[in-house]
Amino acid sequence: MAGFLRGKQAGIQNDLSAGILPGLFSPDDQARFGVNSQVNSLAYDPVQSLLAVGTKETTFGSGQIYVFGQSRVQLTFTLPRRASVKTLQFVADRLISLDSKNEIIIWDLQHGKKLAAYNPPGVVTALVTDPMLDWALIGLQTGDIVAYDLDREKLAPLRLPNFWRDRNPRSRLLSVVSMQLHPRDIGQLLIGYPEGAVIYSFKQAKPIKYFEYEVPPGASGGNPDPSNQGTARRPLLTQAFWHPTGTFVGTSHNDASMVFWDPKDGRAIMARTLSDSHVNIPTKGSNSTQTFDLKEPFSRVVWCAKDNPDDTGILVAGGVPTTMPEKGLTFLELGQTPVYATSSWQVLTDHFEAKRQRFLPTPPGTEIVDFCLIPRASPHFAGAQDPIMILGILSSGELISLSFPSGYPVSPTNNLPPSLSFVHPFVTSIAVASVDRTRWLGMVENRQRGPPILRGGAEGVKRLRKGEARNIVSMAHGDGTLRLWDAGHGDELENSGMIQVDIARALNRYDDIIITSMSMAGSTGELAVGVSTGEVVIYHWDGNKLFGREAPNTVETIPGGLTDISSRSEPALKEGLQPFVLYDMAQGPITAVKMSDVGFVGIGSEGGSFSIIDLRVPTIIFSTSMSELIKPEKRSSFMRKGSSQSSQRPDWAVVIEFGVMTLEGDNYSSIACFVGSNQGKIITFKILPEANGGYTAQYTGISTLNDKIISITPIITSSGKLASATGATVGALRTGQQTHGTLVVATQTEARIFKPATAKGAHKSWDDFFCESAAVTEFDGHGFALVGIFGDCTARAYSIPALKEISLTKLEILDKTRLSNAIVTPSGAIFGWTGPSEVAMLNVWGTGQPLPPPHDKLFNPEALVPPRPTISNLQWISGMQYVSPLDLDILIGGPDRPPSKRMIAAAAEEDRLARSGGAGSSRAPATQSTEGWGDYMTRQLNERTAKLNIMGDSTDQMLDHSSAWAEDASKFVSKQKRNLLIGGITGKFF
Repeated sequence: MAGFLRGKQAGIQNDLSAGILPGLFSPDDQARFGVNSQVNSLAYDPVQSLLAVGTKETTFGSGQIYVFGQSRVQLTFTLPRRASVKTLQFVADRLISLDSKNEIIIWDLQHGKKLAAYNPPGVVTALVTDPMLDWALIGLQTGDIVAYDLDREKLAPLRLPNFWRDRNPRSRLLSVVSMQLHPRDIGQLLIGYPEGAVIYSFKQAKPIKYFEYEVPPGASGGNPDPSNQGTARRPLLTQAFWHPTGTFVGTSHNDASMVFWDPKDGRAIMARTLSDSHVNIPTKGSNSTQTFDLKEPFSRVVWCAKDNPDDTGILVAGGVPTTMPEKGLTFLELGQTPVYATSSWQVLTDHFEAKRQRFLPTPPGTEIVDFCLIPRASPHFAGAQDPIMILGILSSGELISLSFPSGYPVSPTNNLPPSLSFVHPFVTSIAVASVDRTRWLGMVENRQRGPPILRGGAEGVKRLRKGEARNIVSMAHGDGTLRLWDAGHGDELENSGMIQVDIARALNRYDDIIITSMSMAGSTGELAVGVSTGEVVIYHWDGNKLFGREAPNTVETIPGGLTDISSRSEPALKEGLQPFVLYDMAQGPITAVKMSDVGFVGIGSEGGSFSIIDLRVPTIIFSTSMSELIKPEKRSSFMRKGSSQSSQRPDWAVVIEFGVMTLEGDNYSSIACFVGSNQGKIITFKILPEANGGYTAQYTGISTLNDKIISITPIITSSGKLASATGATVGALRTGQQTHGTLVVATQTEARIFKPATAKGAHKSWDDFFCESAAVTEFDGHGFALVGIFGDCTARAYSIPALKEISLTKLEILDKTRLSNAIVTPSGAIFGWTGPSEVAMLNVWGTGQPLPPPHDKLFNPEALVPPRPTISNLQWISGMQYVSPLDLDILIGGPDRPPSKRMIAAAAEEDRLARSGGAGSSRAPATQSTEGWGDYMTRQLNERTAKLNIMGDSTDQMLDHSSAWAEDASKFVSKQKRNLLIGGITGKFF
């Protein structure tokens, strides 16, 4: 009976929810966007062109591993127990992870599953793998190193003791802090301990060089503290690293100094900081009372190279003075490496003075704590050969992209997937618009950009839903950028690209940019964005007349009016959403903005102002203060309980909607604008044409509800369809066609269906919890219902017009503290936050299905890892001990280990190199070596002797040929002289 009465009160004769049964309201978990926590680790595979991201453990759950490929290709690995992901490394078709619980896990990229896990006997402090090896070398806090067999998934026989204990038995700092394999000779391992570094030879099974850095008395060192310059200091080592060709060794220390060593004799070539060189050499006349700048410790140091590995530079995070206001990375460009055999000691020393130094700044208030280089092609040289981009992790857990080596910011648009854009930088708010499919297909941004870094993987096959509007997500970021992309409906995406607009550039300032509201038109693709300082920027799709260049003249913003800002377009954007108009409302933060499909924009601010803009001119057709409109209503209701308190609280717009319908008391339909306030007022405006071709807006009336307005939905009373203001419905007004409609309004404590502007209509109060988000949704073929999300983390569906509860379901996956930011779309999709930077997409008209398993393919077996760089023939002939990957497999795994697939492939490659004259093992493919160490050395000596004999024979042949050529040339010259003499005599006498 109550439902029947509500239908009569609302003026709706039909039950618009008759076909919706309670069992049909069962949300499907369709997708996740973003990452569940702060980013803690990165890894990039240039062969497969994949990027792996590891996150931290938080109250929202355990850290996770995300692997991204081209477009929307993505695979997520969940740790078996709650932990943070500390390290990620790609090894062929595997991904190796180390978490905060010291568990090493092997993930299969080809099949998307966990292969094995290993818990080492102690705390893991360093992990080293190589794309060409089946081994993971694990450094422990005790200083020991163990090897794990990635192919056999078990511990290897090799275990290296703490070598620094032998050098300094009294030392207490014994942990392994850093490890790196020689970039060309895989038989050498550089191990860093807190007190120094060691080069270990697998072939000789012993350390062959020690490096210990000591600052003598009188030397400044990294942090030149005058109080301790008179004593010798031993700064603790934080990282040890190889030159890209192995010519030098570098170590970084906790006093912000770097030391470069000669690995042949163990001498220090130079010790320097980012600003000073030779800091380990005593200086005369030092003043013990002078002040000094304390420097930050190094976060990470990478010795990178161009395509030519001898042309190098050093990229450093940290090491700058703590008083430096601007943070960032430092790049020391060293240039071409001197030829070691022919260079003097002074030449080697001067090389580390650096040709030039570049500072790569980060945004204010941010600091890079770790970074991952994106190399162009090679996975070798520690992933630092010919890098094109730097992907940095900020101390806040966000990401930043910088070009290399220039350090210019790189937009993640069309370079990184939307999920990574959630932390590039953090998203502050989102909005969802239903955009026509044909309109979205035409919105393909044409922007200058570098080569794509993610080209791997293949998307799984999904169904294609051509008839539905697209769910376009607008993401507002903390740096003043806005990105738009298609979230879809769990179906195939025809346009998976992202669109970016730069609000800061449109406002012509780069500080205090906080985006507060966003709205996109579903038919035209126009976009309106409001900020906290009271401006609204309007964009439309267009080409850039200033493409490739800056505007010749600056445009001054008109306070309180409209400013043409088309000249503030981005030079790199050829076609896309271009800035059109700026409205400087200057009445406090923008609290609501609505872009209609017919060229009108409604704008409300916290100061209580409300304006309507006609974009066809453009001009402001209406502007008022909401307090002026609400005053009469407040005076007429002064006898109501609590009216004195409510009258003192200001009203401002929180929801704005446009529609076409016949308003109360009219006999014609018109364009209407409905404004909902934070105090529960619904104000109706009528937009009418003028004789001069323009439009004007008139205040029609006001209706008062109990509290803050959550949603306003104009619907057609006969069908339940949206009574939206579209081109078709506005065009039909010329023929006198009438649209009989009503408003469905949800507030925090009630729902009401009434005919605007002032009718009472039907009413229903919520029981125990506030409504946080709501919308009228359509279930294809069944009807319409009001769907709301409530404070007890539930979703409820109510019939129209009876407002009877159809069904209720729990939304356990959503973050209860951010339910007010959840969004319900007209198609029945729910976008809700599950964590600080992750959003879940649900479909309420489903069957209760869980999150579907991924069908994307990550690994491409045809993309082969290139052979590992080796020593040159000249180095091999001169007696340098070369260890091939197959030799290392025997040294680590022992002679009884069966050959793996990788070993068989490597043996075939070495056999091919041997036949072509390259350096490699002479062992037959897929065979096991049984020779002893003496036989091995004899074979090596014979091979080198044979090479030398070949070289000697070639030299002798060259000398013979040269002698014969000289003899022939001498005979030819003598013959020519004789012919010349005889010819002269013959010409003279005859």
